[in-house]
This record gives sequence, structure tokens and C-alpha cells, in this order.
Amino acid sequence: MVLADHTNNCDSTSDQVHPFIYARVLGIYHANVIYVGPGMLDYQPHRIEFLWVRWYQNVGVEHTGWNSRKLNHIQFLLSSTGDAFDFIDPSDIVRNCHIVPAFAGGKHYRDGKGLSHLARDSSDWVEYYVNR
Repeated sequence: MVLADHTNNCDSTSDQVHPFIYARVLGIYHANVIYVGPGMLDYQPHRIEFLWVRWYQNVGVEHTGWNSRKLNHIQFLLSSTGDAFDFIDPSDIVRNCHIVPAFAGGKHYRDGKGLSHLARDSSDWVEYYVNR
């Protein structure tokens, strides 16, 4: 769960804007990088840590939250979109949360075969609840 960036969103003044975006962590990595560009100080490697994530999108945020006593609904972005996967800095994470499948909606792939083994999408549900 990371803070949403609403600076480029024209609806940022609305009360309907959700303050967080959610992702499933697919991998935790680090790389030892030697920077050789402008402002380079030395040839020493620097450790950079990053997460590979698959993004969820909010569904029906207008009537959720503490005041309405309803859990937020989310679903995965389609794997075919360019924004479905990303690398993020671990320091950008606000906290973790428990994502619960909305069992009534059923599985996304009824045959149990997804599009990507790396994305682990074969067990995806149509929607999820955010229990934060």
C-alpha cells in the first residue's frame, strides 16, 4: 500500500479520491550499481533495493471507507496494460494490508490457467476487499 499521487488527476479536489494504491509484491531484489554519469564521486558500487509489483486498481471508491462501514474493493489491472507491473522503492511503502478475495465474484480464470506464470495470475479472483 503506497500513497496515491493525485497531482496529475483533475479530480484531486473531490472527496471521492482514494488516498492509497495497492500492489502485490512479486519479488524483492537488490542490485549493486556503479554510477558513471555527471557528478560521479567514485567507482564504488552502491546497493539499490527495489520491489517488483503488480498493481491493483480501485473499484467503486465512492461509498467505501470508515464512514460507510464498507471495505474498499480492488481488482488487478489487466496484464496486457503497460501500467500493470512496476518497480518501486521499498521506502515508498506506507504499510502492508490484508487483501481478501471477494469469493462471490468468482475466479478470474475459471480453468485455473492464467496468462503469466511470473505474475501468478492463475489464482486471481475477479475482485478483492482491502482489510487495512
